Amino acid sequence: MASKEQDDQSHEPDVAHDHESQTTPKQGGWITFPFIIGNVFGMTLSFSGATGNIVVYLIKYYNFKSIDAAQLINIINGSSSFSPLLGAIISDSFIGCLPVIIFSSIASLFSIIILTLTAGIKAFRPSNLHTLPTSSQLGLLYTALALYVVGTGGTRYNIMAMGADQLSNVDDQDVFFNWYFIVFYMAGVIGITVIVYIEDSISWVLGYGICSAVNALAVLSLLLGLKYYRRPGLKENPFIAIARVIVAGFRKRKFELSTETVAYYHHPSERADQPPSQTFRCMNRAAVIQQGDVAIDGNIARSWSLCTVKEVEDLKTLIRIVPLWTSTITISISIATQASLSVLQALTMDRSLGPRLLVPAGSFYVTTLLTTCLTLFILDRAIYPLCHRLTSYTPTPLQRIGIGQAFNIAAMAASALVERQRSTIVHEHQAESQPAWIVPMSAFWLVLPCMLTGIGEAFHFPGQIAFYYQEFPESLKSTSTGMIAVILSVGFYSSTGLVEVVRRATSWLPDNLNSSRLENVYWLLTVMTSINFTYYILCAKLYKYKRDKNVVVAANSEQYCL
Repeated sequence: MASKEQDDQSHEPDVAHDHESQTTPKQGGWITFPFIIGNVFGMTLSFSGATGNIVVYLIKYYNFKSIDAAQLINIINGSSSFSPLLGAIISDSFIGCLPVIIFSSIASLFSIIILTLTAGIKAFRPSNLHTLPTSSQLGLLYTALALYVVGTGGTRYNIMAMGADQLSNVDDQDVFFNWYFIVFYMAGVIGITVIVYIEDSISWVLGYGICSAVNALAVLSLLLGLKYYRRPGLKENPFIAIARVIVAGFRKRKFELSTETVAYYHHPSERADQPPSQTFRCMNRAAVIQQGDVAIDGNIARSWSLCTVKEVEDLKTLIRIVPLWTSTITISISIATQASLSVLQALTMDRSLGPRLLVPAGSFYVTTLLTTCLTLFILDRAIYPLCHRLTSYTPTPLQRIGIGQAFNIAAMAASALVERQRSTIVHEHQAESQPAWIVPMSAFWLVLPCMLTGIGEAFHFPGQIAFYYQEFPESLKSTSTGMIAVILSVGFYSSTGLVEVVRRATSWLPDNLNSSRLENVYWLLTVMTSINFTYYILCAKLYKYKRDKNVVVAANSEQYCL
C-alpha cells in the first residue's frame, strides 16, 4: 500500500484542478498506455538498430578511420543526449509535450529513410574502399544524423513526462516509469541484436529499411491515441520565474531580511505561515514585500520586483541539485568511452559463435542492455519488495545512484583486465604491426565488463530519474527528466575530448588497435570514477531534501514495484 504522503501528493488540489480543467473524463488513464509505449518501443528499436552498428557502417562504406568514426559517433551521441533537454524546455515553456513528440517522431523517420538511401544508392557514398566521401555525400550523411538528433530530442524523455501526465496517482506513475525502462531496454536489445545482425550479415538496406518501417509504425501508434491523451495546460514559463527571482533579489540586495513570516509574499494558494528556508538566505529578499509590490486584490503588482516564497524555494532546490548532478557526469564519460572502444576491441577479436555465426561487433553492447533490463526486473520483483518486507525500508534514489557508481568502477577495472589479456596475446604473436590481425581470444570476454556496467545502470539511471522527478519543482517535470539527457550529453562530449587528449598526449590510441595501450585508458577511467565516487558520497551526505527525508524514504518504499 502506498504511504499516506504519496497519497496526499497524488491528490493535491491544484494539480487535480488543472487536470480537470484541461481534460474530459475520457482522456488520460491507462487507455493511453498502449499508444505511448508503442511509440517508445518503435522509436527505440529503430534508433538502436540504425545507430548501434553505425561505427562499422562509417568504416566500411564511408572509409572513416576507426578512431575518427568512434569520435564522430560520440559527438552524435552527445548531441542526441543533450537535445532532449532542449525538447523538454520547449515542452515546459511553450507548446507542451505532445506537439514536440509528434514533430520529433516524424523527423526521426526522415533520418532513417535517408540512411536507407545512402545504403541503397551507390552515388550517395564513396565508390570504393580507397575514395574519401565527397562534401555532398558527407552532407547527406550529416543531415541524416542531424535529424536523428532532433528525433531523440523531442521523444526520448518528453514521452516519459507525457506518460506520467496521463496518470494522476503516484503509484501508477511509478509503474509507468518502470515499464518505460523495461520496454526501452528490450527494444534496444532487439535493435542491437536482430537489426544489427541483418545489417552486418544480410543487407544494410534491409536493416535500415526495417528501421524505417518500425519508425513509421511508432509515429502511427502515437497518432492513433490523440483523442485519448490528457494535455495539461501550460502555466507560467518556469524559466521566466527563475529569472524573476534573480532580478528581484538583485534589486533588493540592500534590504534587511526580516524574521517575520508576514514580511514575505505568499501566493493565495500557498501556506502563509511557512517562512522561506535559511539556506541561500540572500535569495529570500526576492520575496520581501515592499510598498507598491502587491496590488489591492492581493496579487503581485510588480512581477520583476517581488516573487512568491515558493518560487524562491524552487530556485534554491535547483541550486542544491547542481553538485549531485555534476557528480554523475564522470559515470557517463566512462560508459560512453567503454561503449565506443569496446566495438573497436571486438573488431580485433574472435567473434565466432559456433562454426557459422559471426556476432557483429556492435552487438556486444547488447549485454549491457539485457543485464540492465534483467536487473531492473529482479530489483523490482524481488530485492526491493524483500527489503521493504524485512526492514520497512527501501534504498533511496541517492543510495541507488551510489550503488550504481560502485558497479561502474568495477566495470572499468574489468575492461582494463580484459584489454591487458588481449594485448598480451598480441605481443606474444608479435602482431603489433598488423592492424587487420584477429586476436585468437574470444570477444565474449567483453561481456563481463558490459554486464557490470548494466548492473550499475539498473541502479543509478532509474535512481537519477526518481531523484530529479521528486525534487524538481512541479513546473519543471519535463525538464527534470531531461537532466539525465544533459548528463549523457556532457558524458559523450567529454568522452570525445578525453580520447582526443589521450591521442595527442600519449601513444596509447593509434589507429592500429593491436599496437595500442588501450588498457591504460581503462585504468585512467577506473581512477577517475573512483575519485568521483568519493565526491558523490560527499555531495549526497550534504544534500538536504526539499521535503522531510523520512517522507521521501516512505514515498520511495515501493518506487519500482509493479
